[in-house]
Amino acid sequence: MDRLIAAHKQEMELAVQVAAEQLGGVRTGRASPTVLNPVKVDYYGAKLPINQLATISVPEPRLIVIQPWDKSSLSAIEKAILTSDIGLTPSSDGTVIRLAIPSLTEERREELVKVAQKMAEEARVSIRNIRRDANAGIEKMEKDDSLSEDEVRRGKQEVQEMTDEFIGKLDEMLEAKIAEIREI
Repeated sequence: MDRLIAAHKQEMELAVQVAAEQLGGVRTGRASPTVLNPVKVDYYGAKLPINQLATISVPEPRLIVIQPWDKSSLSAIEKAILTSDIGLTPSSDGTVIRLAIPSLTEERREELVKVAQKMAEEARVSIRNIRRDANAGIEKMEKDDSLSEDEVRRGKQEVQEMTDEFIGKLDEMLEAKIAEIREI
């Protein structure tokens, strides 16, 4: 039973980690290199993330600077940013690419809050599904007569505590993201 619970705990950790990556990609009024995570650059036939082709820095709160290691990749990076759906327009001077982050309107901020809430809810559902699978595994062990009723009750309680812990982490991340989005 302990192995079953440990395996499902890892799945819940992964669900929270994926949600953190997704929430990091939600654009706020502040510059963040995570905005570029979904952008893949077609570089010599391979789709690579920008951070594998260039140094990404944030010198100012509303500016991202991308400095490619290979100058010939500059146009490919620029094209990838333009064709992505992150909503930023790159400007290049031949050596670096600058991305100015426009300030968000109040309406856009509320849309982004809803997007973040939807992402968090999908992660909560995922965690609850993992809890359901763990409980089903415990019940199966009970039917196979390898667990007593007390062990089943203890196992289900442990799974519920684990679920509450990970949903709590998710809620904290969501609150931080909402505060970041609403910050002017």
